[in-house]
Amino acid sequence: MKNLKGALPNALTFINMSLGVLAILLVINSSSQMNLMIPASMLIIIAALTDRFDGKVARMLNVSSDLGKELDSLSDLVSFGVSPAIIAWKTSFIDIGIAGYIITLIFPIAGAYRLARYNITPFENVFSGIPITIAGAFLALNNIYNNFAITNKRYTNVHTSITILFMLTLSFLMVSRIKIKKM
Repeated sequence: MKNLKGALPNALTFINMSLGVLAILLVINSSSQMNLMIPASMLIIIAALTDRFDGKVARMLNVSSDLGKELDSLSDLVSFGVSPAIIAWKTSFIDIGIAGYIITLIFPIAGAYRLARYNITPFENVFSGIPITIAGAFLALNNIYNNFAITNKRYTNVHTSITILFMLTLSFLMVSRIKIKKM
């Protein structure tokens, strides 16, 4: 019975990761005729909801483990670091060359650093830096807005500049030592 109880939080974690991978696949499959950026961004938002519950379920069932913590971090990196950054690149940075690649890389690197620091820090009632889940969800919302702007022909280079500033700010906030109370 304990193995079954332990499988539930991990299943939620794998759903989170699967949604992130599906978002990446939608971006890869997206073309000018079929814009899948909004559905891909929505998958990231749904992944954030599943991520909200995996740890709570593990603690509620008293099956928290180091393995579960590591799986959660790896899933978070895919769903909230890599996926929203790729969508931002495809939506906003694809035409700006090497600068677009660099900006896109900074976001998941900052997220990976933040997750690694979190995993080696003793449990506290505060986060140090904003969680990657929040940063990725905010970037996904920005990506949704940008895609609506593109669809309605209201997209300008200002959106690209704002997205660059937004991603760099979120990246900084993830690696910062700003204290945020856990909910």
